[in-house]
Amino acid sequence: MARWSARRERFRGLLAGDACVYPGSVFDPVSARIAEDLGFEVGMFAGSIASLTVLGAPDIIVLTLTEFAEQAHRICRAGELPLMVDADHGYGNAMNVMRTVEALEAAGVAGLSIEDTDLPQPFGAGGKARLLSVEEGIGKMRAALEGRRDPKLVIAGRTSAPSITGMADTIARAKAYAEAGVDAIFVVGIKQRADLEALAAEVKLPLILGGAGKGLFDRPWLASQGVRICLQGHQPFMAAVQAVHDTLKALREGATPESLEGVADDELMQRVSRGADYARRMKDWLG
Repeated sequence: MARWSARRERFRGLLAGDACVYPGSVFDPVSARIAEDLGFEVGMFAGSIASLTVLGAPDIIVLTLTEFAEQAHRICRAGELPLMVDADHGYGNAMNVMRTVEALEAAGVAGLSIEDTDLPQPFGAGGKARLLSVEEGIGKMRAALEGRRDPKLVIAGRTSAPSITGMADTIARAKAYAEAGVDAIFVVGIKQRADLEALAAEVKLPLILGGAGKGLFDRPWLASQGVRICLQGHQPFMAAVQAVHDTLKALREGATPESLEGVADDELMQRVSRGADYARRMKDWLG
């Protein structure tokens, strides 16, 4: 637990501050090191990106808790970047949520969110997202809090109610989860400034936004509404997929390695692999 405490304290400091930050979307140790080297205050590891990274599968909750926690641990041990993770529905009911928190806390994450979407999608839903009852959502938040052992670990109650049931229900759910004791409220799908203002007027916990409308990307204004973290999307993974595709395609079509563009040079590869650290250790320990 001790090795993760400092980054959890920094993450709590962000939530307690008066600024809004954009997290670096990361998906593996190298991407997390790049985000840290570039000065991002926090990394974000999304469930959708985890499914793509680990399984090459879409975001339909076929990833397991063990697979998710293992990848989160690989990211956390690669550096000192505080990592926020999207733990989806907690991989089951409230009892499973408790296990999820235990596993992700041990993996080293600084914060995690538990959402109230009815997942995995039940039979007959026809692709339409549904929410759990507020009462079941509260039970999941309480289970998450009981599963926590390190009080510095941040637990956020998450809801996608804005795009499913509307803002009145969003506010009711946020207030209920705040009353249950979560540290922050993570809301997905707010598109209008008036909707965020209405939420901020009723909920005084730090806010985390995902899937926000383009007109909301104004950090000073977001900060004034209590938003401390605002996701911008997960473009780094998509860019990596495009780069791999284009490089392999060029090689398959006859390009020479020397003619390729956009390939990391030795200096960057040494930096992201922490080559100098490994060289020093080998010299000290292996002679």
